[in-house]
Order: sequence, then structure tokens, then C-alpha cells
Amino acid sequence: MTVYDAAHIRNVALVGHQGCGKTTLAEAMLYSAGAVPRMGTVEDGSTVSDFHESERERGMSVFTSVLHAEWEGHKINVLDTPGYLDFSAETITALKVADTAAFVVDAAEGIQVGTELAWTYAAMTETPALFVLNKLDTADSDFATTLERIQDRFGRAAIPIQLPGGTGTRTIIDVLLMKQIRFDESGQAHFEPIDEAFAARAAQLHNDLVESIAENDEGLMELYFEKGELSEAEMRTGLHKAMIARELFPVFLTVASENVGVSRLMSFIDNVCPNPTEMEPPHMDAGEVHVDAQASPVAFVFRTMAEEHVGEYSYLKVYDGMLTGGMDLENAHDGSMERLGALFAVNGKDRDGVPQLVAGDIGVTVKLKHTSTGDTLRARGSDAVVTPVEYPEPRMRLAIHAVHTGEEDKLAQGLAQIVKEDPALVVEHDAHLGQVTLAGQGEMHLDIAKYRLAHRANVEVAFDRPKISYRETVRGRAEAKYRHKKQTGGAGQFAEIAMLVEPMDRDFVPDGQMKIRNEHTAETEWGSRVHFVDAIVGGVIDMQRFFGAIQKGVADMLREGPVAGYPVGDVRVVVFDGSMHSVDSNENAFKTAAKMAFRDGFRDAKPAILEPVVELEVLVPGDYMGDVLGDLNTRRARIQGMEAEGPFQKITAHVPEAELYRYSTSLRSMTQGRGLHRARPSHYDPVPRDVQQTLVSSRLADAE
Repeated sequence: MTVYDAAHIRNVALVGHQGCGKTTLAEAMLYSAGAVPRMGTVEDGSTVSDFHESERERGMSVFTSVLHAEWEGHKINVLDTPGYLDFSAETITALKVADTAAFVVDAAEGIQVGTELAWTYAAMTETPALFVLNKLDTADSDFATTLERIQDRFGRAAIPIQLPGGTGTRTIIDVLLMKQIRFDESGQAHFEPIDEAFAARAAQLHNDLVESIAENDEGLMELYFEKGELSEAEMRTGLHKAMIARELFPVFLTVASENVGVSRLMSFIDNVCPNPTEMEPPHMDAGEVHVDAQASPVAFVFRTMAEEHVGEYSYLKVYDGMLTGGMDLENAHDGSMERLGALFAVNGKDRDGVPQLVAGDIGVTVKLKHTSTGDTLRARGSDAVVTPVEYPEPRMRLAIHAVHTGEEDKLAQGLAQIVKEDPALVVEHDAHLGQVTLAGQGEMHLDIAKYRLAHRANVEVAFDRPKISYRETVRGRAEAKYRHKKQTGGAGQFAEIAMLVEPMDRDFVPDGQMKIRNEHTAETEWGSRVHFVDAIVGGVIDMQRFFGAIQKGVADMLREGPVAGYPVGDVRVVVFDGSMHSVDSNENAFKTAAKMAFRDGFRDAKPAILEPVVELEVLVPGDYMGDVLGDLNTRRARIQGMEAEGPFQKITAHVPEAELYRYSTSLRSMTQGRGLHRARPSHYDPVPRDVQQTLVSSRLADAE
């Protein structure tokens, strides 16, 4: 295969909502370029992109597929991203390494949540973009309405390059070329004069395009004033600059399933879209890169995937220098050295060996030993570190366990592998709750993880409702006294403690003869605090000797609280009286007495169970606001605000974590797949009395 320099490379990510036709468009691009002998279809599972078994079973993209096509002296790397919202991390990753985002929009459905989300990500990465209005052959497609909606949402910078024309769906009027293009059954383009019926509309759109281009370039504006027109070459130059600056977003038309409009789109990508050298360098944690083939090598690993009989594929974007097989590079993450294996350009699962990968190009290598997704490979002595992808916060969390006893190690190894491949998955182990949780972007995301564990790690797993990390505290103040006395024939045990238990959020005011002699605030392993106060007067307890034992006794009760067995925090413990025996008092005796005194005092000090509360943001079309708000009310939500965000409404609320089990699934059901939410930990609040009674009763039942 030909090795292309950066000036002749284009990296394009196909992004958009589920079902808009991205995979079909990618297939048509490969077919137009002669990379495949015929076009496959999503329906029969024969596309180059969707080659994983889990994708073919579901008839949808799950992973970003990397493809390439050679077209008119250029190499176009295509990143075909999933549109299902659970796999938004794939879109974010693709946009990090792409130089152009092609927003594929269903001409009937228009802007959907997936389009909106991808637009947000493209703005964050400052990726130049264009729009592709696809599926113009469907009965309810509407070019004018869809274009109007795009411009209403994303501005008049979304400028049409084409409009439908002629008979049927195989003819497109191109107002940049001012030609009518008819596509035959094979997708071959035939350029013709514009039919008279479309001439006036084409002239109007051409003039709008010329003015938009001139407005964004002073030099072209002067030429436009001088000549009253711009040449095709001048328009391409202006569009090129405006795209890089994200000032214009060209709009193209396709019927990808019929290979209509695809070759024209590819020519535009070659001739107008930016090449890697013209883009701002990626965000760096350290050092610099310049997309310079003569510089020392720097490559970013944006994905790791294991394939049967091959091992791990590492997908690379080369930012500097030139990679060759057998080259030794340093992993910036841990300083280990990696020897590159063979290098490939890939089309789905098919590999084309290449002698080298130059700056700006995308490819894969195999069997790296120490490298994971997000790592930077560089020449030894370089300080370059490409900033890893920042993945979205998980939207669903489920407890996970091996179905068969004794396969816990296999599960741990399998989880480590799938998280290495997909860092948008988050594994957490909570020793206190005794559970392992797997968190992701939604039910489909976690189902795919389950599938991969079964087929790759050979471990069958089950999901459960995750336990909630409740906490216990007190809202009142109480005193308790406990005497521990035990005689066993020899030396006995004796300790007596009088203790005050109260909330830590109030200042300690000594009562009566209490006097602070020593105090210590301890941080618990679950993030709470306990304030210990020694207020013993008159030496009735040797606190220099026994204060540590008293703290340990209380700490034993903190791990499993006195009310329902949940961890305790944010309490003050004041030891103000007691007694000891010159022979029988020892650390174990005071530890036991402290534990029991704390238990009794805690139960009398208005104990409360606290629950974790999250800040929830819900993004929905306005038509579904009533249903979503009604549902949130059933989840004990406290609405914090509502505001418009583009064509959607954003609801902000505080909701108990316990009420959000499988919320992403419920939201999608309520909104026909058009709702999106984000949740982040906020604070702890006391549970309602009825909930507390239920939790206590449940704990007592478990104890029996």
C-alpha cells in the first residue's frame, strides 16, 4: 500500500445519532474507492465496519471502526462511530484523533440527541465539521425542513453546498460547482448543466455560499467586491480556511444505501477538508508535537482491542516522526520500552501491512506488552505526553459477580482486560458493602461488557442491584454509662466509662465539671470524621494509658453502626467520667466498655441514617418534560432548576442514589430514546422516617 505524507491524509470521523446511516455511508465510501467489491448492509451483517460478533447480533455499531480508502491521490482514514448513546465515549475518542467531523443526519428525523451530544464533543475538541443529510430516498425525508432545523440549532454557518434536484433521488444540484450531478446505479457521477427548474434556486444558494465565504476572509471579500463573484478555486480556499476556523459547516446530501452523493463528498474531503498539519496540536500534558515527519516519533494509543488468534491491537495516531516495525519507543506512562511489531492500515478486521506510519496517519500495531489505551509512545529522551481522553461520567452502575463459585479470579482478570480496552467502564470494589460494581454509560454498554466477559474471559457473570452506601450519624445528644466487669478466676477485667455522644457539626460546650484535656479528630476510611474528646477530671481513668483503647473500641462500632449496621461518621465522642481497677483494668476491658457505651449513647442521640444524593441533569425534548418531571417526583427528587439548552430542556435535580436504579433505561423508554442524563455525587441527606424504618427492619431480618 502507498505511504502518504500528512498533506495527502484526511482523518474523518462519521458521527451522529443511532440509525442515521453512518456505517452505510462508510461502506459506500469504501465501495466508491474500490476497497471492497460490493457494498455490504447492516441488515445482513456484511459491512466492513460492524465486524464484531456483538455488533452483527444487534445490527448496530458498538465500537468505532477504523477504515481507510484511497481517493484521488489521498488517503482518507474513516472512523465510523456508534450512534447509540451508551457508546458516546467512542465518539469522544474518535473526535480526538480526527481532523474533520462529518455529522450524518437522517433527512427525515432531523436533529436528535446523538447529534446534539456529538456537536458538544466536537466543539470541545474544536474539530472542523460538515453535515451530511442522508436517507433522502425515504418517503418522509424533507431537505428544506431538516436544513432549517440544523441552521436554527447550529446557526447559519451551516451552509448548504447541495440541494436535491432532477427526477427521483439520484440527482443532486451542487451549488459550489454549479453543476447538476446524476448518479447511476453503480454510484458513478455524471456532471450536467442544471435543469432550468432548479436554476433560480441554485443561483440563490450559490450567491449565499459566495457571500458566506467572503465574509470570513478579508482577501476574498475584496476579490468579491472587485469581481462580483469568486472562482471555484477561490471558494474552495475560503471554505477550507473557514472550516479550520469553525466558521462554516458545509452541508452535503447523500443516499448512502444507493451510493448517491458519496463520491462527490469524498472529493470535497480530499480538496477542502483540513489535513493533519493544518490542525492545532492535541492537548498535551507535557512537551509539544507539530505533525512533522522529520521530528522524533510521538504516537498516541487511542484504543486497545484484543482479537482472537491475534492478540491485542493497539490503534495509533502518529503526531510526530515516522513509525517503523521493530522500532523501540518509550511508554510515557511508566517509562517502559516497547518494541513495535508489524504496522497495518485496517479496514475493520482486514489488515494491510504498511512499511511505516508517518505523522498525521492512523494505523495499528500488535502485541504491545506494557501499553494501554491513552498511553503516549515516544522516542527515549522526549518529554511529549499527549493528554488522554476524558471520558464521560458513568450513567449506570450495577453490582457484578461470577455465576459459578470459584471463578472470582477469572472475573477480576476479565474486568481488568475490558477496562483496559474501554476506559469508559469503571470497576469499583467496596470491601465494606462486599460488592464489585461495574459502571458504564447505560444498559447496552454493560450488556456488551457482560458479553465480552463471557466470550473473551470465559466467565459467566450476573448483574444485581447495587447496594447503597448508607451512613449513620446522630442529630441529638445523649449520655451513656457502661461498666464492663468480668471475673474468670485469675486476673479479671474491669472498666467503666461515662460518654457523651453528639453531632460533630456543633461546637463542643463542656457541661458541669467537664474539661477538655485532650482531643483528636480521626478520618474514617469511608470519608467521615469522628472527634474524640478526653474530658476526664480527677484522674478517675488513666487516659494516658487507656485513651487509645477507648478510641479503638468506638472505632469497632463505627464500621458497623448501632442502628442498621452502616458506617458511622461526623460524631463527637466525649469521655467525661468512669472508673478503673488497679489490677483488673486493661486495654481490652476499656475497649469493650467504650464500644458498648458508644452503642447505647448513639441509639439515644436521635440516630439518623444518611443516604447518598446525586446531582442529576436531564436533557430532553420539551414534549417529554411532563413525563420526566412526574417520574422524578416519584423518585423523591428535589428540582433545582429548568432551562432551555438548544432545542432541548435541561432539568437539574437532587435525587437519592437509591432511586436511580436503571434510570437511563427508564428515561429512554419515557422519551423514545431521546433523553439523556448525567449524575454526579453531591452530598448525604437523612432518609425519610419510613425509609429508615424499612432499612432497620431489613437489617434486623438479615441478622436473624
